[in-house]
Amino acid sequence: MTTAPIEAKVKAASTAAFLAGLVIAVLNAVVADNSLLGPLPVWLQAPVLALVPTALTWLAGYRARHTPRGPAGV
Repeated sequence: MTTAPIEAKVKAASTAAFLAGLVIAVLNAVVADNSLLGPLPVWLQAPVLALVPTALTWLAGYRARHTPRGPAGV
């Protein structure tokens, strides 16, 4: 097991996934009906709920800076 620091990309992506899930959960609890996704067809609602956090996670990981690593074997 290495003790290397966690890369900024991993932190950013994990934080984005958590926040996106939290926002969706809060909106669902506050709205508590179909009005949040009501304008979308029923068949499209589930994929949207799955793709929004996925897209935000990808974007956060893509935009975050890479954490430089030391020489191999360190």
